[in-house]
Amino acid sequence: MLPAGVMVAVLLFFGSAAAAQAPPEVLGTPPALPAAPPADSFPAFPSTQVPGPPPPLAPPLPPLPSAGAEMPSSAPLTSGQVEGGVSLDGGVVPPPMYVPDPNELGGYAALPEAVATDIVPPWPRWFAGASGLIMTRTLPSGTATMQPSAGLTTLTTSSAAATWPGGLDFQVGRWMGEQQNWALEGIYWGVYGLGTSATVTGTGINAIPQAPGVILAGSPASAFLTDATQQQVARSDLVNDVEINWLYRLTDRPEFPPLDRRLGFMWLAGFRFFELQDVLSQTSTSSTLPPSSIGANQSLLSVATNNNLFGAQVGAKADWRIAPRIRLSAVPKFMIGGNAITNTTELTTINGSGATFAGGQPVNVHSTLGVFSWLGSVDSSVAWDVTDHWSLSLGYRVVGVGNIAQADGQWPSTLAAPSALQGINAGSSTILHGGFAGFQGRY
Repeated sequence: MLPAGVMVAVLLFFGSAAAAQAPPEVLGTPPALPAAPPADSFPAFPSTQVPGPPPPLAPPLPPLPSAGAEMPSSAPLTSGQVEGGVSLDGGVVPPPMYVPDPNELGGYAALPEAVATDIVPPWPRWFAGASGLIMTRTLPSGTATMQPSAGLTTLTTSSAAATWPGGLDFQVGRWMGEQQNWALEGIYWGVYGLGTSATVTGTGINAIPQAPGVILAGSPASAFLTDATQQQVARSDLVNDVEINWLYRLTDRPEFPPLDRRLGFMWLAGFRFFELQDVLSQTSTSSTLPPSSIGANQSLLSVATNNNLFGAQVGAKADWRIAPRIRLSAVPKFMIGGNAITNTTELTTINGSGATFAGGQPVNVHSTLGVFSWLGSVDSSVAWDVTDHWSLSLGYRVVGVGNIAQADGQWPSTLAAPSALQGINAGSSTILHGGFAGFQGRY
């Protein structure tokens, strides 16, 4: 309860204040409402706001550095420092505007430099081809198969000359690696029935060899081989070649060179198997035995020699582009490897009746020999790349084989005993050569 004096003073104060603020009365207007008390007359409500000055506004972004300008320091700003003309107070540190270069090379770690990568060529990886072959071979000087007879040509093993039979050549492979700079390829080619025959007809033809003591179809072999009326010598040779090669190119593939590069080169290494088989035969027609059945009065002596070369080879391939889609190619190869040689000499009649020596052993002797032999080959060709996926080629192949055995060198001089047919004479050589034409596809 306030004292009476204090209450009187308060009433006088509010009364004078209201009189001072009251407008002059206007007839016909409602009385004015009392003014709202000042804001500080209301009690204060509790607040969680921390007293103090309001936080400063965020400083403006600094301008990006120009090319060649020194990058701003990445050290954090502290209170009292100035950035862009705005003071940072209260320990507020803005985040860095860029990721600093850890190597201080003047770059941005957040923007890595471009990594140079080779473009993967869009060339097809698989390739396959086929060609036709026409080939022949050189022959030794020959061994006589009959004794000289007046008025008759004396036959020798070389009288059965080599002809030009056909053959096939197949190739398949695939390029490997991102840049297609190495490949594996398989090759097969062969020529069959390489040879011909020669015949002499007359009287008194004595064959070489003679066979004293040998019985053929129940009669002495001399009844077939002495004083014959006809002799024929025939040859039938074959060649088989199998290769598995690894190719490595030094520049671009020969089918897809740059326009400013005309010469392409690649290395070659691999394994090669090469078979050369000679089969010589002599047919002699008896003048005394009647032809009781077909071939009953004809003897057949055959000598079959087979060379099987195998080993590692090395080589190369060179391509010279003489026009946008025409190129000349050369593929030399060389091999030194083992040679498993076999030779079989057999005497029968044409209808298959076998002969026996005086001791009862069959006249069918098989011999083997292992030696080292060498082989070298060169393929020369012109290729027309019709499209990126097809090519046509025409060329010539030469293959030389050394330190081999040939049937001509195994021809016997006598058939008296098995020992006369044992053993193999090696050391000769031959050259096979001929043309080829075909195509290659890439996919």
